[in-house]
Amino acid sequence: MSRSALSVRVLLWAFLFVVVAPFLPLLISGRWGWWEAWVYAIVCILGFAISRALAGRRHPGLLAERGRMLRHDDAKPWDKTLAPLVGLGGALLPLVAGLDARFGWSAGFSLPVELAALILIIGGYALSSYALVENAFFSGMVRIQTDRGHRVISSGPYRWLRHPGYAGALLAYVATPLFLDSAWTFLPAALLTAVLVIRTGLEDRTLQAELDGYRAYAGRVQYRLLPGVW
Repeated sequence: MSRSALSVRVLLWAFLFVVVAPFLPLLISGRWGWWEAWVYAIVCILGFAISRALAGRRHPGLLAERGRMLRHDDAKPWDKTLAPLVGLGGALLPLVAGLDARFGWSAGFSLPVELAALILIIGGYALSSYALVENAFFSGMVRIQTDRGHRVISSGPYRWLRHPGYAGALLAYVATPLFLDSAWTFLPAALLTAVLVIRTGLEDRTLQAELDGYRAYAGRVQYRLLPGVW
C-alpha cells in the first residue's frame, strides 16, 4: 500500500474515532437536547485536540510516531491485537450509551453523580494528556524505539505511576457510563479495562526486559496504574 493511501486511511480512522465516535450518543438516540452527550463530545474532541497540539509543540516527532502506529514492523505481536481493541473499546462506550438512551434500557443517575463523573472524565483526560506531553516516546504501539533514542521518562506524572496515560484513560472510561446515564455502558467499560490492564502488564514486562534503566525505574516507582493497588 502506498504512503498516500496509508495517510488517507489514518486520517479516515482519526475522523471516525475522534470526531464521529464522541457524537454517537446524540446520533443514535436522536435526543438533540441531551446536554450530557453534548458536553461529552466536546470534552472528548477538545481533549484530543489540545493534548496533541501541546505534545506536537514540545516533541515534534511524536505525532508522526503515533500516526505510523499500524506500520511499525518492530511492534510487539500481541500489541497488534490489543492496541486496535483499545481503540474499538473506546468507541463502544458512546455506542452503547446511545443505544441505551434510544431504547430506555437504564433508569439513569442523579445530577450529583453525573457531575462527579464529569470531573473524573476531565481529570482522566488531564492525566493522560500530561503523560502524553511529558513523554516523547508515548507511541501508539508497544515497541522499543531504538530509531528515536528511546529512554526512560521519570518526570511529570511518571514520578508517581509507571503508566499514567493508561491510568487517566481508565478513569475516563469508568466514569463515562455514569455521566451518560447508562448502566449498560459498564459492560464495554469493564471489557476495555480488562484489555488495558493486560496491555499494561505486557508493556511493563517488555520495558523491564528490553529498555535500559527501566528496571531500576520500576524499583523506584512501585505502581503501574493504581497507587496502593497495582
